[in-house]
Order: sequence, then C-alpha cells, then structure tokens
Amino acid sequence: MKLAARLAVPVAALALAGLTACAPQTSDNSSSGEDETTGTLRVWLFQEVSNEPKQKVVDKVVSAFEKAHDGAKVKVEYIPVETRAQRIKAAFNDPKSAPDLIEYGNTDTAGYVKDGGLADVTTEFNDWSESKDSDPTAKTSVTVDGKIYGAPFFVGVRALYYRTDVFKELGLEAPKSLDELAGTARQIRAAKPDLYGLVVGGAYTYGAMPFVWANGGEIAEGKGGSYASSIDSPAAQKGIEAYTSLFGDDNCPAAKCASMGGNDTVTAFAAGKAGMAIGGDFSHAAVEAGKVKGKYAVVPLPGVKSGSVAPAFAGGNNVGVLKSTTHRTLAVDLMKRLASKETQGELFDAMGFLPTYTDVRAAAAKEEPFIEPFVKTLSSGTKFVPASPAWAQIDASLVLPTMFQEVVSGKKDVAEASKDAATQMNDAFSSAG
Repeated sequence: MKLAARLAVPVAALALAGLTACAPQTSDNSSSGEDETTGTLRVWLFQEVSNEPKQKVVDKVVSAFEKAHDGAKVKVEYIPVETRAQRIKAAFNDPKSAPDLIEYGNTDTAGYVKDGGLADVTTEFNDWSESKDSDPTAKTSVTVDGKIYGAPFFVGVRALYYRTDVFKELGLEAPKSLDELAGTARQIRAAKPDLYGLVVGGAYTYGAMPFVWANGGEIAEGKGGSYASSIDSPAAQKGIEAYTSLFGDDNCPAAKCASMGGNDTVTAFAAGKAGMAIGGDFSHAAVEAGKVKGKYAVVPLPGVKSGSVAPAFAGGNNVGVLKSTTHRTLAVDLMKRLASKETQGELFDAMGFLPTYTDVRAAAAKEEPFIEPFVKTLSSGTKFVPASPAWAQIDASLVLPTMFQEVVSGKKDVAEASKDAATQMNDAFSSAG
C-alpha cells in the first residue's frame, strides 16, 4: 500500500476538522486590508524536471479546495526555479498582479520577509494540529525572528546516483571518498568516451558545496544576522579546487558542463549520458522516468575520509501566503492543504519528495528503500546557507556559480575567484544590515 493511501483516512478527517471551521484568528492583517471569500486565488509553484506527477497531486488538492469553498477558484502557474528571484520580487512590488500563494526555497525566507512580501501566519500555523509533527529543522526554515512565514512543503538532500550496469561492466565499486569519486569518474570517461564520468555543473551550487564543506570550508561565518564570507579560506579553496578539477575532457568537458545547473545534470544522467550524478531525493521521479530506470543505485556522497559522508545542503521548499493577498483566509487554508501530511505523502509517492513531518518520513523510510541513502545523509549532518536576508541577493546575483565558472573557464584561478566572490558576498551582508 502506498504511503499516501495509509495516511489518507486519518489525515483527511483531520483536515476536515481543522480546515473547514470558521475563519481563524490571524497573526497580522494582509496589507491589502481585504479578506474575500470568493474569487480566484493565484498560486505559483516550481516547475520540476518531470512536472506531471507533481501537477496531478496539486490538481487533486485544488479540486478538494474548490469543492469546500463555493465561489472560490484556484489558478496554478508553474514557474522556473532559476528565474524565481526576479518573478517573486516583481510580485512583491506589484500587488495587483501578484499571486496569493507561492512555493519558495527555504534559503529565500529571510530575504522575502525583509522585502515585506510574506504574511506572518504564526497563529494559524501553531493552531494547526498537524504542525506539531513538523521536523524542527523544517520549521526553522519558515521562521524569522520567532515569527512563522509559511509551512514546510518538503525537505531535500542530495546523494550520489550511479549506473549499476556501467559499474558492473567496468568492475567498479561505489566510491568511498571524494578522491575515489574523482578517480572513478575518470575511469568511466576513459572506458566510455560517450559518457560523462560524473556529470557536474558550473551553475550547480548545491552540488558543488559538499566538496567545500567536506574539506572543512564554509560559505560564511557569523551569527545573529551578522555574517562574513569565508568562501576564500584555505579549506574552502581546497574544496573549490576539488570540484572544479572535475571539469575537463577526462570527465565533464568545460565547454558543455560549465553552464549546467542541477536540473541539467539530473536530465543528463536520466537520459543515460553519465556514469554518475549528484541528485536529490526529489530527482527520483525524473530518473525513474528516464532511460536508466532499473540500472542505477544511490549512495551518500562520500567525504574526504574513506567511509565518511560529505555534508549535504539541507534543502527543501516551503509554501507561503503573500502579504498582499486579498484572500487571506482562503490562502491560508490552501497553504495548509498543500503542506498537509496527506499531500506530502502523495508527493513522496509521486516525486520522491521527503516529507517534512517526522512521523510521515519514518513511515516513508520503512516503505521505500530508495530513500535510505538520503535519510542517512540527513542523519550524518547537513549544512545550510547563512540565515541572512543577504543570501537572496547573493543567490540571485549568481555569486557562487560565477566563481565556479570563472575557475572552470580559466579566467581566474581559485584564489582570485574565491576572493572576488567573498568581496561580493561581504558587500551584500553589509547592505543587508
């Protein structure tokens, strides 16, 4: 029985009790000063590599919502992750054309709150019976200065996907260290020149950062909102060197791989063009839908020491209500439905998204062995980006991808590129206050 099916009855009853009651007390009023109970709610969700499974789950949620609210309609638009910063910032500045509800990356929370775009939903979240089972780390990702600005949607970490058929043919074993990973990648490329050994991307920040973290480096250091970049430290530079050394004719040619982002690398692996790739639990559906179905396995990305696990970025997405909405109560209801245990169970079944609820995730781990390496990666210690509103600016300005690409292209060496990146980061931290 699928996870969502086992959750459906109790969760549906819970949702009915919690979501169809009278309008909840709100934590703050929307800046529009309106709270209409009919009309069209606009929702922006992220476009996935393979989006149809996600859309089916969302369509089911929307259908139930519209049946529960006579006169209310929902229009969902799927937007590219790569251009989210420009789209969402424009929405914050133009309430009339803005959506009511958005999916957003957990790294964006502090910046979006500083921009005044997200509604404070602390009271509604804390009064929601399901929220008590939220993973503490996931809850932290929607919290700024003690107030809650959304609901965790899924948690995501990355691990190493590899081709079992290629490894068997070449007599290879899954690498147990980053040095072994690089060596294995070059062996695959040498034996099969039509394949990338390990497909990497110059614009794949969260595929690159484990190399930095595993070598003892950090993006930035500080606390209490005051940060200073440490991407140019000796340890971080060692990690940058380890990652950028993988861009070459002996593994992943810079001419093709320098511009790749995370989705590009997953797409290449799914299409059978690579021996290995760094992909997330959320990449599972896309890989399963590709040519390598039945011919791959996943292990945690190894660290520097043999047998260790490289720290992964504790990623994931949230859903939040915009402060400018004229349908606050409806938008909060839809937010809860999208982030509910039932929906997260269905998204896990459809996409492989790891649930943000501890009990739902435990049930998922028992049911589906494919998530074991991702759960192990989570338990081995993860990293996060600086909890500063400056991160949204740093991310949107492509500071780290530019740094990697400058090294890969030969325009700058690691020391110069990392020093320039640190300067840009520190400028952003200073301007954020």
